[in-house]
Amino acid sequence: MSTGVWLVGARGNVASTAITGARAIARGAVDGTGMVTEVEPIASLDLPEVDQLVFGGHDIQTQSIEETVEQAHRDGGVPDRETLDAVREDLREIDDRVNIGTARQCGETIENLSDGTETGEESLSGIVSRIRDDYASFVRDHGLDRLVVVNVSSTEPPMDEPERYASLADFEAAIEDDDPDLPASTLYAYSALVDGHPYVNFTPSTGSALGGLRELAEQNDVPHMGRDGKTGETLVKSALAPMFAGRNLRVLSWEGHNILGNTDGLVLEDDDNKAGKVASKGNLLEEILGYDTHNAVRIDYTPSLGDWKTAWDHIHFQGFLETEMKMQFTWEGSDSALAAPLVLDLARLVAHADEHGDGGCQPQLASFFKSPQEVDEHDLSRQLELLYDYAEQHR
Repeated sequence: MSTGVWLVGARGNVASTAITGARAIARGAVDGTGMVTEVEPIASLDLPEVDQLVFGGHDIQTQSIEETVEQAHRDGGVPDRETLDAVREDLREIDDRVNIGTARQCGETIENLSDGTETGEESLSGIVSRIRDDYASFVRDHGLDRLVVVNVSSTEPPMDEPERYASLADFEAAIEDDDPDLPASTLYAYSALVDGHPYVNFTPSTGSALGGLRELAEQNDVPHMGRDGKTGETLVKSALAPMFAGRNLRVLSWEGHNILGNTDGLVLEDDDNKAGKVASKGNLLEEILGYDTHNAVRIDYTPSLGDWKTAWDHIHFQGFLETEMKMQFTWEGSDSALAAPLVLDLARLVAHADEHGDGGCQPQLASFFKSPQEVDEHDLSRQLELLYDYAEQHR
């Protein structure tokens, strides 16, 4: 079965790194370290092979995938020169499959990043029709058996009154009425789900989280999952917070300060765009601990860091005899190198779910997300058990 992976934000850092990694694996230049689907019990599933994935996508910028990866190499050394040179021709070929997308209702900062090819005069129904045509043409031109759509674009501002779109009828009426509040992520998600394409939202943006789009996924029996890939500080938090809860050590405060320098960092300088990301990073702590505590998350743009990000966390906690203690850690990593393998994992896993008739939300994928849809469990080890149980059932 041939599987296409359509990346929304295809020329961004995460998408470009995922494409580079997949083609480098295909050419034997690197292995699958960092990919969950390369270790047992997940590796025993009948997943699409990484070297057989066919990539295309949408973007609002004209900078090529090759140029994005070249810049990432210059700024932070990821990927190294040998790996980049091994896949350079592949990147050029894939870049020819990237179409102009939409930045509708994504916030002023993202709209300013656009290369100006979108006029703003196109109706929502026109945008949806164009996106659906792009998906269909890609499937047809490459003889694909399945297309998985993955949103790895920059973070949109949170939606106001998402309950207005609680049913599919409400959502489709909003499209016909050219509702100015519907953001791009929901249009990409609808265009995928309405035609039976599995959809993954790796961003904090709304995507398929609206009630009307969840209804559509159930109605068409299409797998979907999100939101916001869990790659760094929040990954550590979801593993560490259960330790405090399990040992009955009371967390008095948990401060997290994040700095990063890529385009995502630039977008998150905008308070409107940052709001969704901060909520996604912070909400899980109280869920794990079972009580409210002082929980602050800060994200700052530091241009000189490029794709590298640093997080400092300060945990003030109370133990036996009311003894107050502290724990601090620093997390430093390549933002895209942490995220990219998970994008490949998710594309393979939702393709597997689609092949086996598992439509609707995919709770077994909760460990990949900061705010997993329809899953209240945030303890990383318990989330991983959902994935392992799924693998055992399907092996």
